[in-house]
Amino acid sequence: MGYKNTQECIDDLEKHGKLIRVTEQVDAELEMAAIHLRVFENNGPAILFENIKGCKFKAVSNLYGDIERSKFIFRDTLDRIKTIIDLKGNPAEALKHPFKYAGILPVALAARPRKAGSNAAILQNQTSLSALPQIKCWPDDGGAFVTLPLVYSEDIDHPGVMHSNLGMYRIQISGNDYVQDKEVGLHYQLHRGIGVHQTKSNAKQQPLKVSVFVGGPPALTFGAVMPLPEGMSELSFAGALGNRSIRYVYQDGYCLAADADFVITGEVFPNETKPEGPFGDHLGYYSLKHNFPLMRVHKVYHRNNAIWPFTVVGRPPQEDTSFGALIHELTGKAIPTEINGLKDVHAVDACGVHPLLLAIGSERYTPYNNERKPQEILTIANHILGKGQLSLAKYLFIVAGEDNPQLTTHHVEDYFKHLLERVDFTRDLHFYTRTTIDTLDYSGTGINSGSKVVIAAAGNKLRELSTTLPELNLPDGFRNPKVVMPGILAIQARAYTDDSATETQIEQLNQQLSTNQHLNSFPLLIICDDSDFVSQNLNNFLWATFTRSNPSHDIHGIDSFTAHKHWGCRGSLIIDARIKPHHAPPLIKDPAIEKRVDKLGEKGKSLYGII
Repeated sequence: MGYKNTQECIDDLEKHGKLIRVTEQVDAELEMAAIHLRVFENNGPAILFENIKGCKFKAVSNLYGDIERSKFIFRDTLDRIKTIIDLKGNPAEALKHPFKYAGILPVALAARPRKAGSNAAILQNQTSLSALPQIKCWPDDGGAFVTLPLVYSEDIDHPGVMHSNLGMYRIQISGNDYVQDKEVGLHYQLHRGIGVHQTKSNAKQQPLKVSVFVGGPPALTFGAVMPLPEGMSELSFAGALGNRSIRYVYQDGYCLAADADFVITGEVFPNETKPEGPFGDHLGYYSLKHNFPLMRVHKVYHRNNAIWPFTVVGRPPQEDTSFGALIHELTGKAIPTEINGLKDVHAVDACGVHPLLLAIGSERYTPYNNERKPQEILTIANHILGKGQLSLAKYLFIVAGEDNPQLTTHHVEDYFKHLLERVDFTRDLHFYTRTTIDTLDYSGTGINSGSKVVIAAAGNKLRELSTTLPELNLPDGFRNPKVVMPGILAIQARAYTDDSATETQIEQLNQQLSTNQHLNSFPLLIICDDSDFVSQNLNNFLWATFTRSNPSHDIHGIDSFTAHKHWGCRGSLIIDARIKPHHAPPLIKDPAIEKRVDKLGEKGKSLYGII
């Protein structure tokens, strides 16, 4: 639908039974987030909070809480957007020259941003940061955050909306050492679009003007998280998706989305930072306090009857999961066209997206010695790790599609079974040490620092996998082995202390298991704090294994060796997925707040029948 603003979307969702109103007074300190999480966990509707303690504004969450609701919101344009994105080559050209492509003319006409006049809705009112909903999501968060911010910046060398960047980078609006109403923290990585703009401004010793849009047409929110091809503006994509041109207006040198509910404007000065965080993040742990860019606030605008959209992130799945699902549906066919030989790729949401990528490639190299092995898929793996947000992957598993044309990366257990049947750990492990990883991942050696591994498999089956627990003679300190899935065992160990103790423990495990023939059908062993938890379900295995391990430090193996700087093992691969002392703490709900949410589910209350 071509919604002009948040209110039109809310009205449409409510009309179709996809939104509820919470009329009781609720607290922005933890309670609103807890309500959101509980409704989401119960597959509930979008939530309009009408009565926020100490705040005159309403708020809405869970707008995109399931993929079907997201599809409903964009139901009029999704098919045509898929057509545009599926075009090989340059989909931006389809928007520039719509007459060449039948059926997309209406979408293309909506793609060009349009300048609004002085009566733009966003210019109707001004307020302060402290008057906004001060939503704190998790008990140890450093303050209130904007969790659906649309952060807008322009290239200082090429100003204007067509060379702008719109991204979703979290914003801290209170707490820590920020001067109230005058400073906010911006959390983003310097290789992202806004980081490129800041680097250019820094080089000229000039401040970067930044506008933070909150609310407005839902397509604008989705445009901010969409991984777009080079040359396609987020504002253009949002206009096409929303079937209505994005309106904008300039005020005091800042660009404002004319139909946004709120806009915070300010400047980021060269090399000016303050501690930001902690923040309960989408890997299921807190991202800790670190120095990040500081924005000096200029003005805060809002439209009449403005509504504050927000979300809550935490251990997946969460609302951002449906963002990812819709992105995959739109771009699933397009990404392989950008990487030759790539057939399928899946950033696994259960791990928080970036820690684990599963891929299927082509293996078309001629095996002159009749040995099929990973060759072309290793080239594809390098390409994947150099591509946009895919470059943040920590574990990349890749297999040859020719070995099973029906295999898909989205059937995760089948994928692991296929790979583990074929992988040769003496040959198929490829490490990238002392490199950059996701800022939010604390499994490495420091912020942004860690390692990666590519595990590739191609060729005939080398082994049969088992689901029957084998006989194991485990050394002291290891116990309670559990079958996770075919070919994978979880073994509980003492709490991790340090690298030295771990080396001793692994050596003892090696001595005990190196001659155990039963392990031939279990090529992957997970050392963990709680094997019952890890083996309970697929999501627990994925989350614990790939968020709590740093490949270079935490991958070990039975009968391991190093030959010409290549590390491998002749027996089972071991991943140490125990919690380490340097890891960030996991997110834990506040029991007192949960009891308050329980009461809202009682008969006569707003959440009755939903939670």
